[in-house]
Amino acid sequence: MSQDQAIRIVIVDDHHMFRTGVRAELTGLAGTAPVRLEIVGEAGAVESAVSVIGQQRPDVVLLDVHLPGGDGHGGADVIRGCVGLESEHGGPVRFLALSVSDAAEDVIAVIRAGARGYVTKTISAAELLTAIGRVAEGDAVFSPRLAGFVLDAFGAAAGEVAEIDEELDRLSAREREVMRLIARGYQYKEVAKELFISVKTVETHVSSVLRKLQLSSRHELTAWAMGRRIL
Repeated sequence: MSQDQAIRIVIVDDHHMFRTGVRAELTGLAGTAPVRLEIVGEAGAVESAVSVIGQQRPDVVLLDVHLPGGDGHGGADVIRGCVGLESEHGGPVRFLALSVSDAAEDVIAVIRAGARGYVTKTISAAELLTAIGRVAEGDAVFSPRLAGFVLDAFGAAAGEVAEIDEELDRLSAREREVMRLIARGYQYKEVAKELFISVKTVETHVSSVLRKLQLSSRHELTAWAMGRRIL
């Protein structure tokens, strides 16, 4: 999405007071932060969340993992109910889990469902704003303690792939450089600056790396690299 466009947000949490607090905190930062937001809706249950998200087509959904309704899987049910939905700005609707829970099973469940990140409710308003901006750009964002759960969960699957040397041989020297930086958590713009190439070129290399390694996301790429100690 264009940098001059406000990031459209829907807040999903079953506690009205919490939704009100998040709205107030984020609104209070308006005009003083580099990330522009527009809160376009909120919901407190699975069914109403899917409905509001479908109507508003936001860029990012702040999503609690425990919600009433659906099939009993909370936030994961919301994500599955919005598969393939595009935002009003034309990109995919992205989900950032925002929960009091830091349990591994909760983190893994919503990431497997398709969330782009997971942060706990101890996060500050400024940190949340930054996380929203990164998710809107397609990056993955996790509270530090939670990243290990994701790496463990996806690392097992990545570890079943063929030997490391054989896989690395599929990548060009430039693709290996890009792969390592992306796996370390660099944003596309940061990779481009580090390697003196364009963001578009970075995107092309990342797509090629994922295809050659038969991976489907940055999460899996990071797990793949961590599992092979090549970061």
